[in-house]
Amino acid sequence: MIEVRNLTKTLTSGSQRLEVLKDIDLTVRKGEVLAIEGPSGSGKSTLLGLLAGFDTPTRGSIRIDGEEITELDEDQLAILRGRKLGFVFQSYNLIPTLTAEENVVLPLELRGDAVRPRERARGLLSAVGLESRLSHYPAQLSGGEQQRVALARAFACGPSILLADEPTGNLDSMTGSIVLDMLLKLNRGEGTTLVIVTHDPSLSRLADRIVRLRDGRIVDESSPQPSV
Repeated sequence: MIEVRNLTKTLTSGSQRLEVLKDIDLTVRKGEVLAIEGPSGSGKSTLLGLLAGFDTPTRGSIRIDGEEITELDEDQLAILRGRKLGFVFQSYNLIPTLTAEENVVLPLELRGDAVRPRERARGLLSAVGLESRLSHYPAQLSGGEQQRVALARAFACGPSILLADEPTGNLDSMTGSIVLDMLLKLNRGEGTTLVIVTHDPSLSRLADRIVRLRDGRIVDESSPQPSV
């Protein structure tokens, strides 16, 4: 579903060059749950942003479901994201002037879905336990509730791949567990490939595979140890 080859991202500041990612090779299978771990500054969020097409690599190849995205322009990338990719941000990124329902409806309307987008939005918000909060604005929702709205929005268009950047990072442990449970339930129900950047060991333990980055390189790859 995702194939990355020789992926490098270099940033330039004045006369200094910093390689944020260095010759990354990575394959993610269809339906797999992959956790990406590593210390701050290891390149985790940069890698996720490149997979989503939010940034362009200095060199290397990124294929999403067989399509080379480094060759696409902004309009083509927007179409690709609308068809295949969902993204969950640590900071939620909800539109403050839209209700929970409207935030989930928006990507459906932008894609031109004419078949009951509000019914789809309400079903997803119900799936994440927010059927009573449809008309609430982000400022009226707790952090955990906002993240659940963000999850519902990410799944609205039925993406084949969901990319999540620290989805439990701003949440207390109880709320984080709720969001994690909902994330994996939606993943299994929709059959979506899931790639998660995380520092949360409870989330990593539920992944099929863990990749660890350090200084812009993959230094380890393993399967989670079963709970005793």
